[in-house]
Amino acid sequence: MFAEYLTRGVKAGLVAGLVFGLFMAVVANPLVGYADELNHAAVEESGHAHEAESAHSHGTDGSHSHDSEGTHASESGGHHDTAVSMAVTKAVSVAAGGLWGVVLGGAFFGVAFFFLEPAIPGPDAAKSYLMGLAGFVTVSGAPWLVLPPVAPGAEQSLSVATRLPLYAGMMLAGALACLSAGYAYTRLRESSGLAAALVGAAVPFGLLAVLAVFAPENAVHGALSPTLETGLTGLFAFGQVLQWLVLAAAHSRLRPSSESEPEPAIPTAGRDSAPAAD
Repeated sequence: MFAEYLTRGVKAGLVAGLVFGLFMAVVANPLVGYADELNHAAVEESGHAHEAESAHSHGTDGSHSHDSEGTHASESGGHHDTAVSMAVTKAVSVAAGGLWGVVLGGAFFGVAFFFLEPAIPGPDAAKSYLMGLAGFVTVSGAPWLVLPPVAPGAEQSLSVATRLPLYAGMMLAGALACLSAGYAYTRLRESSGLAAALVGAAVPFGLLAVLAVFAPENAVHGALSPTLETGLTGLFAFGQVLQWLVLAAAHSRLRPSSESEPEPAIPTAGRDSAPAAD
């Protein structure tokens, strides 16, 4: 039984990983590469301005001309390296997206779904989507309340040593919020009705937002325009939503036929249906 759940989760992860990998290759990687070029150009412009100011202050005309030739040569080599690096990055991103989908499918829709399915409210067709929502909140939604996605090249005030445990802590808080919401909904649905159940299920997510208010602030500074930074953040968020949505849809479609089709009613003959004897 467990092997069937795990196989179904991995298959859904393969589908979602393929879709997410194509999204990364076709949409996300070119835009991220464009943002990297803008950051690189901003750094080069800042460096050239500093060099020109230094040469002007020291009056080294001849040496400046010689350095300029070396700079152009290094720029041409740098552009070639950047092109190769972008191609490698794109291939790695596609492979990593597919692998990440398999990991998520096996962990959430294989192992976790095997144990949590009886406690997930709603009909069987909706349980996959509720699991997908819980997975998104756990892996992305809750941590993003404190550490939202940042544009390439942006500097963050919190160190990596601080961000990693903070991200892990918010993942744990997101998982607990989802479990608490499911428990509250089930208990209140039986005793107080649908409206009270929905309100009770929303309370843990409200507490999650309150918890994020007391987390340390992570100031982000980058060379990109605010519009482009906002677009990149939205793109990253859309990619994660897309991956979890495809995971849930594929997992729902892969339900065994015995679960997706109701068993036909077996007619029974009673004394009322028996022909009356003369």
